Amino acid sequence: MSTSAPSGAVPESRREWILRWLRHAIATGELEPGERLVERDISARSGVSRGPVREAIMILEQEGLVVSHPYRGAQVAPVSADEVREVLVPIRQTIERFAFRNAAALPDLLGRLEGIVRDMESAARRGDADRLADLDVDFHEAVIRAAGHPQTLQIWRTIQPRVRAYFVRDAPAHPSPDEIPRQHRELLDALRTGDPAIVDRAVADHIELHLHDPGRAR
Repeated sequence: MSTSAPSGAVPESRREWILRWLRHAIATGELEPGERLVERDISARSGVSRGPVREAIMILEQEGLVVSHPYRGAQVAPVSADEVREVLVPIRQTIERFAFRNAAALPDLLGRLEGIVRDMESAARRGDADRLADLDVDFHEAVIRAAGHPQTLQIWRTIQPRVRAYFVRDAPAHPSPDEIPRQHRELLDALRTGDPAIVDRAVADHIELHLHDPGRAR
């Protein structure tokens, strides 16, 4: 295992701290697909005992970021272009077109999304790809939550960790970090119209860009 040690003070929840570190290492490619996650090594590098490390690895497996094999232990799962194109994009299309149509023009949601886009613009100015990925997920999840269908939100949360990993890994393909908030402001403008047809087309266009150029849309 070749990751650098995590920085910063350890918060109250050591499991959450180590979990966030490992998610970031997987998303950025610091931990490469197929690389083993060895509890002993992670514990030694992070200074966190093996119990929270073991729990974090189990959560990563549930999220689809890690796979376990007999006699080989836990390994980083790949996020391939084929999976994005054939699985993640179609699932996102179904979930988000449904959610955006049902959440269009809700005043509380529009204010929340405006705040997220402004935070995206600040993160883009700083060149903070990790923060941009978090905000990207926050934007889409806020709409799905506002649509008011718990089962849809549950499905989204099942694929969300792999979607976020792709967001972070995909960030260098963008010509400019400013492109990410710009794309989401377009979605917000479509939502403000309250027109289901306009909203549906904007969401479809936003996600379908992955099918043609994975570096162009989030």
